[in-house]
Amino acid sequence: MLEFLPQTVKDGLKHLNMAFVYELRLRADKPTTVNYAGKYRYLGANGLTERAENAISCDLKDVSDCIFRAGKYSVYAVEEQLKRGYLTAANGERIGLAGEYVFERGQPLALRNVTSICVRVPHEIIGCAEEIYRICMRGQLRSVLLLSPPGQGKTTILRDLARIIGERTQKNVLICDERGEISAGDVGESTDVLKFSDKATAFEAGIRAMRPDVMITDELSEQDCAAVKRAVVAGIKVMASAHFSGMDNLREPFFGTFERYVVLDENQIGKIQGVYDEKGREIA
Repeated sequence: MLEFLPQTVKDGLKHLNMAFVYELRLRADKPTTVNYAGKYRYLGANGLTERAENAISCDLKDVSDCIFRAGKYSVYAVEEQLKRGYLTAANGERIGLAGEYVFERGQPLALRNVTSICVRVPHEIIGCAEEIYRICMRGQLRSVLLLSPPGQGKTTILRDLARIIGERTQKNVLICDERGEISAGDVGESTDVLKFSDKATAFEAGIRAMRPDVMITDELSEQDCAAVKRAVVAGIKVMASAHFSGMDNLREPFFGTFERYVVLDENQIGKIQGVYDEKGREIA
């Protein structure tokens, strides 16, 4: 994992417990930072450092080389991902990109001159979805939506839910993995994966071709809700996530589709703040 990083950064990470490394930010000619156990710190040659001048600094070539290596030495192979502002590396590491967008006829043509990358480090935590499964699946499978701001463990929980559902129910699970993150780990023996497709296409193709009992996806937008509703109407349970800070901020298209809404704590990764039923009533 993280083999695409500059050697100086990899050497600095050797001094850290990788279980607590959630995110890395490399900005050209600026100090490298790391989200370590939920707090941003500078990364130095010997691990964490409090001083910016002691942090590892990467230049534009380092940033470009990271993208080249993460794209398996072929930018053309990941061109569609780059247009969307991200790249998924071999082990499910999502690399967000900041640079200059080039547009043609109102559509993104390319992303060039990348100056910053944000690397989200995937973690496999077996059993992290146990509590959600216990609360939300009492007596039957239900469609569930996880809510929180970015970086609170939603993808890790969805991955574990896929494994648990497959092991305990023997249902056919289909992961619609638009960015290749959910499937970066143990998703169970009865799970199939569709990668790197937009959700509308993945849901339509998946329902027709794979006959799933359960579909799992992440980072739903309002535009994705129509595809989810079609799956639910067809009798498929959907487990998904969305970027919302609490039930009060949930938008209308997300209501009437899911049977349980799980709000994650914004101050502690993976911790449940509250569970709500299909009518928005708190039940746990």
